[in-house]
Amino acid sequence: MTSAHHHGTAGSTTPSCCAPGGLTTATDGLLQIGRRPQPTPSAREADRPRSTRGQVRLPGGAFAMGDAFGEGYPGDGEGPVHEVDLGAFTIDATSVTNAAFATFVKATGYVTEAETLGVSAVFHLQVKAERPDILGAATGTPWWLVVRGADWRHPYGPASSITQLQNHPVVQVSWNDARAYAAWAGKRLPTEAEWEYAARGGLAGARFPWGDDLLPRGRWNCNIWQGEFPRHNSTDDGFVGTAPVKQYAPNGYGLFNMVGNVWEWCADWFAADTYARRAGTRVVDPTGPAEPDVTGRRVMRGGSFLCHDSYCYRYRVAARSGNTPDSAASNVGFRCA
Repeated sequence: MTSAHHHGTAGSTTPSCCAPGGLTTATDGLLQIGRRPQPTPSAREADRPRSTRGQVRLPGGAFAMGDAFGEGYPGDGEGPVHEVDLGAFTIDATSVTNAAFATFVKATGYVTEAETLGVSAVFHLQVKAERPDILGAATGTPWWLVVRGADWRHPYGPASSITQLQNHPVVQVSWNDARAYAAWAGKRLPTEAEWEYAARGGLAGARFPWGDDLLPRGRWNCNIWQGEFPRHNSTDDGFVGTAPVKQYAPNGYGLFNMVGNVWEWCADWFAADTYARRAGTRVVDPTGPAEPDVTGRRVMRGGSFLCHDSYCYRYRVAARSGNTPDSAASNVGFRCA
């Protein structure tokens, strides 16, 4: 498999295959990509004692961060590989589930950005909505539809439900929503460096959390797209959409689904030159750029069930992407540190 094959038609600057940017209703009734109003988190971070419930403690230490195979998209800035030193930290063994997020909402009355806006992005093959609720395609990415009534309780539109998905990752949550949950839980979002260290599971320089081969012994270890993107998903791994958070074997650190399933928000601002700026230095507990770049994106890691090597070869532990902190979609979730 050549890197050219991986790069396909993917945009090197827009994560359009991953999730469309924030949707805002325009005054003329059309939809456009734009900025949502920022919410006020229901729970201030100082209000909660720190908690490590459901988390795995990692010792930290030095590791090589970045793409050692030269397989990343140039605009993502996966190189150069550089040495990072991390202190010990804890991280959730799984993505935050629908059940856990429901507990947070019940306790706080929190309303997500997708609920406030009344619309969110759903992949075209997943939509469960009446035709009047499908308001059109996201700009430039016709496989993402703007659906009225799509939110974390109705991830694929108003006719969908999480009743049978309690142990699946919560989706349709923005970075701001994720941060509000983390603060309520006495936790925080992981830094990008912490996320990659955790995802590697102790395997230095590997492509995936379990090694370099996608299908060791012919077995699927993650939930990604099989078939022809974006029209036909052959579901060889057993799932059209999200999988339960503990569906596949954990990595060497006991962490589940670090690649595939859902994108996971990280604390850092995204910039394509983050690693280039670190070249030749050994960084300690990096937290990413101090300010957003012109795209105003936060880091997302791990890829999702929509990743396919012909279009979005971002289900590798070194792969990085980003989206605006107000964006939500049916393939984006998070875990806490």
